[in-house]
Amino acid sequence: MIVNRDVANIYIKNEALEKEKHKKNKSSLYSSNSALYYYDFGDLQNFEKELNDEKITYDLDFDTSNVEKTNFLEQIFMYLPFIFLIGLWIYFMKRMSGGGSGGGQIFSIGKSKAKLFDQDQKVKTSFKDVAGLEGAKEEVQEIVDFLKSPSKYTALGGKIPKGALLVGPPGTGKTLLAKAVAGEANVPFFSLSGSDFVEMFVGVGASRVRDLFKQAQQKAPSIIFIDEIDAVGRSRGKNNMTGGNDERENTLNQLLTEMDGFGTDTNVIVLAATNRADVLDKALLRAGRFDRQIYVDLPDLNERSEIFKVHIKPLKLHKDVDLEFLSQQTPGFSGADIANLCNEAALIAARKSKKAVHHQDFLDAVDRIVGGLEKKNKIISPKEKKTIAFHEAGHATASWMLEHAAPLVKVTIVPRGQSLGAAWYLPEERQIVHTDQMLDEMCATLAGRAAEKLMFNKISTGALNDLEKITRQARAMVTIYGLNDKIGNITYYDSSGQSEYNFTKPYSEATAQVIDKEISKLIEVQYQRAIKILANHKDKLIILAELLLEKEVIFKKDLEVIFGKRAFEVEKPKVLKDTPEEPSIENSSETQE
Repeated sequence: MIVNRDVANIYIKNEALEKEKHKKNKSSLYSSNSALYYYDFGDLQNFEKELNDEKITYDLDFDTSNVEKTNFLEQIFMYLPFIFLIGLWIYFMKRMSGGGSGGGQIFSIGKSKAKLFDQDQKVKTSFKDVAGLEGAKEEVQEIVDFLKSPSKYTALGGKIPKGALLVGPPGTGKTLLAKAVAGEANVPFFSLSGSDFVEMFVGVGASRVRDLFKQAQQKAPSIIFIDEIDAVGRSRGKNNMTGGNDERENTLNQLLTEMDGFGTDTNVIVLAATNRADVLDKALLRAGRFDRQIYVDLPDLNERSEIFKVHIKPLKLHKDVDLEFLSQQTPGFSGADIANLCNEAALIAARKSKKAVHHQDFLDAVDRIVGGLEKKNKIISPKEKKTIAFHEAGHATASWMLEHAAPLVKVTIVPRGQSLGAAWYLPEERQIVHTDQMLDEMCATLAGRAAEKLMFNKISTGALNDLEKITRQARAMVTIYGLNDKIGNITYYDSSGQSEYNFTKPYSEATAQVIDKEISKLIEVQYQRAIKILANHKDKLIILAELLLEKEVIFKKDLEVIFGKRAFEVEKPKVLKDTPEEPSIENSSETQE
């Protein structure tokens, strides 16, 4: 019997089965309907020819038949690769559409990924949880007030603002303000990130924008919050290599249309946050889309004090904690930095098995965050340690003698992070900086290297951080602030941010040479000034360096014992409304060759 034109099943007649050669091949399960032998012959035509030849030659008596049998396992194995590929495609489609059960999820890839907060799922954050940011809070509170009582504004002919853009450095509380709006406003609040619109499939971003605004319009009045909007809102046409059919540009076009297009007249307010407002498209920033740009700046002295009060609530504090001093000690810290500082102080106190968080724990936390981890086991030779001590003593001496230099808090030669030593200052928060203030700061910064030159007649690589800082400062004086007589009242600063796309310098080669000379001259004059100051107080410099070698950490009171009170030090006003400066820390970091 030829099965499927592939295999020959051979059946033996009953009288032939009695022969010994067939008996030994029979099994216990053999029946008369079973084939005793199987033969995989290959080509059917040749096999049939051989059968007929043998039949004639040996005068054999047997029948031949052909049958077609279906093997379901073989059929399944044959289609198994296709079944696997289809299953894999369905799985990835479900993952990309947000998971879930049901076949309808495959087609939900174009749906919005916004998270809805309404009466059923209410945000607990309120404006009481947002310390500082009084101006920004006032702006967003007005939006909430409009949604609660619109007639108060519309009675005078006013219109609801279409959108508000929160702009500011990272960690200043932009997303926290949006959370507070969600908690205060009794309207549906849709929250999502700018990257939630981006997808690998063409048209998905625009589809998600349409679906988001459709949902918001159905629940109007409502608020949409888009965090990190620069992910989709970057200026169009800046990168021509992407071509005209850029998916991100299509998404932005749809967003522009939905915010203020031909048929948009609904009570949907769009809040957005970014720290890169300079890269956003001009069409997105115009009035009618984002009517208000709310700048969320780094907190000043009073605002930092208020932020500290919020974050110390869950902590068990000792009575020696001085929040006013901590606020002064943390210039340039954002709200997120202060939250991290309070948490780090609690961890340090717990590590020391204390029952409360002390003031010193907060100071240690500041050292840990700004300076880095203390390296107690770093191998430093006595000669290197002496050089570092005089370097840091030079900073301390010059800053103590200069009128406009920031007052010193402490000096240390304990290695921390990448630095081998540090001088910590308490900078005055200023809104504007005068030339003599900048020059005094440069002189104090160069005093570390000046001390090495004065005491050892050698200089080391330890002033790398100092040189980087004063070079940047001198370049800013000459090219940005117009504080140089040779260059004059000219600035080469571009506030629009277009300079990063322009590969040519905005001044001639002759001007570039003048700029280089003036920068070098500024630095050299302050370096010689630092050497002169240290030479006049060399004996006190040596006493300070030896004390530093002995104690490794010295404070302001130790400097007062050596130098006496600063003659020009006056009582600083407690109420300051100035823009904070960057954290002022002088590090001595050895470069690794």
